[in-house]
Amino acid sequence: MKLFPVVLGVAVLLAVCPVSAQNAFTADQVKFGPAPPFLPPGAQLAVLEGDPMASSGDFTIRLKMPDGYKVAPHTHPNRENVTVLSGTLKVGMGDQFDATKMASFPAGSFAYLDPSMHHYAMASGETVIQIHGLSPVKFNYIHPADDPSGMK
Repeated sequence: MKLFPVVLGVAVLLAVCPVSAQNAFTADQVKFGPAPPFLPPGAQLAVLEGDPMASSGDFTIRLKMPDGYKVAPHTHPNRENVTVLSGTLKVGMGDQFDATKMASFPAGSFAYLDPSMHHYAMASGETVIQIHGLSPVKFNYIHPADDPSGMK
């Protein structure tokens, strides 16, 4: 019965200080919109925390990708922490996209990629990943012609 005071205390705390909608989300509250132009068309993005385009600060985003969605070889200016929430994310290392050299990461998988790691990705089935790290979110494509934003 030592657990009862703790449970009661948490219940009272939640009743007095409800969780703000901007600090916590149920799955149906996550609002996806079009991905930014530095990603190929077809993906959707949701910002959960922070400003991923700011010059600094923490961010958490979700990226929803259709089956077969590909991101060409690239790097990021800061470490990227990725959790696969659904589907399977395939990831390869190097400067050339090669589907035969990709590892598969099913739902529940986690990886972090340091700024110097040249990598590429592909969704197998509709795939949702959550990415958190330090702003800004930026894709430095290894081959400028792969940049879908046209900013070569």
